[in-house]
Amino acid sequence: MPDVEAHITGTVWKIEVAVGDTIEEGDTVVILESMKMEMPVEAEDSGVVAEIVCVEGQAVSEGDVLVILA
Repeated sequence: MPDVEAHITGTVWKIEVAVGDTIEEGDTVVILESMKMEMPVEAEDSGVVAEIVCVEGQAVSEGDVLVILA
């Protein structure tokens, strides 16, 4: 299963998808906040959101899995 990972260390500001959503490569799935800047995290693959493994307000590190696609 492809995973969508954080590309920076920051805080999950907003989750843009829900379980069951169909997304395309390049779609924004999560917005991270880092140093008072909002950074969109985009899907590298298309698929269906199988699981969201983060919550808004959660601190994440670079490489942490945020969303799992099926």
